[in-house]
Amino acid sequence: MGALEAGAQSAAVERITLTGRDGTSVDAILATPADATGGVVLHPDVMGVRPLFDDLCQRLATHGYVVCCPEPFARAPRDVRDADDSAVRLGFLPHLDDELQLDDLAVAADRVGFPEVAVLGFCMGGMQALKAAATGRFQRAVPFYGMIRLPVPWRGGGLREPLEHAADVCPTLAVFGGADPFTPPEDIEALRTVWRHRDDCTVVVYPDAEHGFVHAPDRPAHRPDDAADAWRHTLAFLAG
Repeated sequence: MGALEAGAQSAAVERITLTGRDGTSVDAILATPADATGGVVLHPDVMGVRPLFDDLCQRLATHGYVVCCPEPFARAPRDVRDADDSAVRLGFLPHLDDELQLDDLAVAADRVGFPEVAVLGFCMGGMQALKAAATGRFQRAVPFYGMIRLPVPWRGGGLREPLEHAADVCPTLAVFGGADPFTPPEDIEALRTVWRHRDDCTVVVYPDAEHGFVHAPDRPAHRPDDAADAWRHTLAFLAG
């Protein structure tokens, strides 16, 4: 998984089905290490649960974490869920509802089985991880290049503004690229301002990195050295 090196443990990965609190069946990945010391809920990017995240969950699990990654489009029509074109899923984003989306992350945390669970997310999943950090269910959060303000096309539906409860997050490490148009400097500065009195919340910016530079090594935007450094920060942060 790109710059995330495997840890010392062996870990098994499987596909499971969670039941949302509204009764919806939610496809998910579950990765379990030989000797778990903690739990992580991972929110994928807009393309959802797929082999990229099977591998990522498995690698995180080798560091001692039970990892659960739920599909964010579980309630979308089948043609949206099966689409290979990211534009189809992006077009459905205004129809997502944060009450249900964040509930699914809480259900995944319950499945992990630890009283203290961290939440990670990438891209739109980073945005949702930032929101989940303020729900009280998670003890640590690492949003990777999540939108700090809702893009205009996503507004008007059930998605809340990420900054709305950002002051109330658990300890959070937020990772951004300085060349990412989804998180312009003024948005990053707005988040820094919200956290100006929070010594347990940190913003890290990689100046030349574009959107998605950490988690998907096949993307042109991937930056191996920056990604490796971001993962080192993340693993140290999760370990407390």
